[in-house]
Amino acid sequence: MRKRKGQPMNATIVCTSVSHGNTMRIAETMGQVLRARVVDPEQVDPADLSGSDLVGFGSGIFNMNFHPRLRDFIESLPTVDGQAAFVFATSGLPEPPFKRYTRDLARALERKGYDVVDTFICRGYDTWFPFRIVGGVAKGRPTAAELDAARQFAERLRPAG
Repeated sequence: MRKRKGQPMNATIVCTSVSHGNTMRIAETMGQVLRARVVDPEQVDPADLSGSDLVGFGSGIFNMNFHPRLRDFIESLPTVDGQAAFVFATSGLPEPPFKRYTRDLARALERKGYDVVDTFICRGYDTWFPFRIVGGVAKGRPTAAELDAARQFAERLRPAG
């Protein structure tokens, strides 16, 4: 991380959360630990992220991918030189071995010059069709334990000192 000695870390979390607020709950939990502002992609100019020591990018998973608004935002980012970033997601189903969403988004960020330092994913309540027929999957998720895992994840991202 590019934190200067004696100065607090400046972090931003870009989050698209549209269905049940699952991803926003994770983003806000991480944001509290990192003292980060949490913004929707439409609320931040991509060039403004250059002032952040650490940038998080996350959304719920839709059709086995991150939300299109987040992916479009990442495509619009200017190239950076090793700026620290992390990726996070919530999903009704576990991330399958044949389609690693977090890895795919991390690679997109790396092509933009970001140094993706870690990823986080947990389950989230999902009522996307066909799950809607049975009342959704992953009810009650993220759980208190998953929010605590997000908190611990964010603590590991903070620089020592």
